[in-house]
Amino acid sequence: MTQPAPPDLCIATVRTLAIDAVQAANSGHPGAPMGLAPVGWALYSQVLRHAPGDPSWPNRDRFVLSAGHASALQYSLLHLSGYALSLDDLRQFRQWGSLTPGHPERGHVPGVEVTTGPLGQGLGNAVGLALAEAMLAAEFNRPGHDVIDHRTWVIASDGDLMEGISHEACSLAGFLRLRKLVVIFDDNAISLDGPTGMSTGDDVTARFGAYGWRVLEIADANDMDEIMRVLDEAQADDGRPTLVRYSSHIGYGAPHVQDTNAAHGAPLGADEARLAKQAYGWPEEAEFLVPDEVAAWAPLLRARGAEMVDAWDGAMDAYAASFPDDAGELRRRLAGNLPTGWDADLPQFEEGESPATRVASKAALNAIAARVPELVGGAADLASSTGTVITDGGDVGPGSFAGRNIHFGVREFAMAAAVNGMVAHGGFRAYGSTFMTFSDYMKNAIRMAALQRLPSILVFTHDSVAVGEDGPTHQPVEQLAALRSIPGLVTLRPADARETAEAWRLAVARTDGPTALVLTRQGVPVLPISDPPVERGGYVVAPGDDCILIATGSEVSLALAAREILADEGVSARVVSMPSWELFAAQPDAYRDEVLPPGIAARVSVEAASTFGWPRWTGTWGRSVGIDRFGESAPGGTVMERLGMTPEAVAAAARDALSVAPG
Repeated sequence: MTQPAPPDLCIATVRTLAIDAVQAANSGHPGAPMGLAPVGWALYSQVLRHAPGDPSWPNRDRFVLSAGHASALQYSLLHLSGYALSLDDLRQFRQWGSLTPGHPERGHVPGVEVTTGPLGQGLGNAVGLALAEAMLAAEFNRPGHDVIDHRTWVIASDGDLMEGISHEACSLAGFLRLRKLVVIFDDNAISLDGPTGMSTGDDVTARFGAYGWRVLEIADANDMDEIMRVLDEAQADDGRPTLVRYSSHIGYGAPHVQDTNAAHGAPLGADEARLAKQAYGWPEEAEFLVPDEVAAWAPLLRARGAEMVDAWDGAMDAYAASFPDDAGELRRRLAGNLPTGWDADLPQFEEGESPATRVASKAALNAIAARVPELVGGAADLASSTGTVITDGGDVGPGSFAGRNIHFGVREFAMAAAVNGMVAHGGFRAYGSTFMTFSDYMKNAIRMAALQRLPSILVFTHDSVAVGEDGPTHQPVEQLAALRSIPGLVTLRPADARETAEAWRLAVARTDGPTALVLTRQGVPVLPISDPPVERGGYVVAPGDDCILIATGSEVSLALAAREILADEGVSARVVSMPSWELFAAQPDAYRDEVLPPGIAARVSVEAASTFGWPRWTGTWGRSVGIDRFGESAPGGTVMERLGMTPEAVAAAARDALSVAPG
């Protein structure tokens, strides 16, 4: 049997595989993998508790390559560790349909926990991963039965730490004392444009110390003894998250580009690649070479991982023997299954009531939370306004993780990224909330949730200029259009309390992507539809044959008032509530034609937001009543009226559409 190779040979293999992958693609980032190979190999071969043959093992350590541009490093490590990633997959780096895309992608590459690439977000995800571990452990571990016990490891770059989200996320992690979070900072002093000193001079040690982190240092990036000593120390719990400053050399071994930005984002070129291999003592013409002694590590690490899984399975059996109900609940949660009857207590609302949809949302959230213990979340310091507190749920705080209400602070971007991390971890249905206008702060995290098909829930209240006195800074206009533009995101703007309860049912049940709930500050009347088919995205609220008024949210009531005006003029107006464009677009043609008959060409969209995109539903002859400007500071009703959101304006738009539409 071939003996496993010593670290130096394995590290050289990692480096040369990364070089070759980037060369073959003629695209990519070779420098960071070349510098990070020693600590990467130490993690995958010695430190991580992982099972290459079972990448979804629940008690595995989570590894996040926040510096996602260094993906060739992770792919090389995954291959050499025995994950289902072949040498041919490495040869197809960055090619169409390959398992080795330009940046690591969750659900696409075996062994990748979260999709990374937009710098800083991996750090935010990691905070959510570590928080999920801490909360599950607090809920389920019992004396002598630590069935949830793993760490979250991150490799982050200079660019990660420059991004604003890193400040938000790392401040939150330090405050919460997420002691099982370890971030390895690749301190190579080079970014894409040149030395980092051109744009930053932060004292990173002082910065993280101020956040409440422990800071350790690896001065020699190629000293495996020092690397292992520091990584061992990082695992010795002192009650704080840990930052490891890793002083590496970008493009290590490439004589003309080492320690320069030329090694950052472009292939080395054939000549420089040969010189780098020569520096490693590697066959200069060899490509994608994995010596037998290095390949021998894969079965060893697979066997080691299988032993860990078996040991955990035994621990779970012992746990189940002592705590059968808890074990059953934990297994259900980890499997992602909702409890039987989870939606049985959704609140009921009666005609004549006029609660704000944010108020109805609070009632629905708490009704579901009472039966779905994995539903957790919070707000960006706005929970009392967004109505997202779980009553009697308890608070998550520094070193205290048994609660369900998370105080994210005024950190919208980090909140959304952390929610994504919690959902990616498993065991939770997590939500984050803020005012609709501040969805802009978290847009890329919402996009990343959609890209990964993570069922994160985003709750946005104060959804229109009807917010009123706070003025245009707090009155969303273009945000709905921005959310609707994200592929895979379901945006729901319910018209009343009943639609809101159904919207929550859809959001919690969804498993294939994120959901945004868009809710009013002001009261809106309960519509005369006892069981609104929100899941279909659009439906007929009131019949009509001459024209169609298509509205969302609070403007459905406005459209109904316009319908009465038109009826007095002998015009039969159909009113359609369309809480979700995405769900309606997914319906069969026959249903869409039933709701929006092709023969009725006179159509008007009614929404207190940008009219961008509405011609998709109003068609050639349609009109839109909306707001294509910023708002004003005044009482909400006044702002709506002065900006044309009135029944009279809707009726006028319908007359105009009727005057030009055929038939």
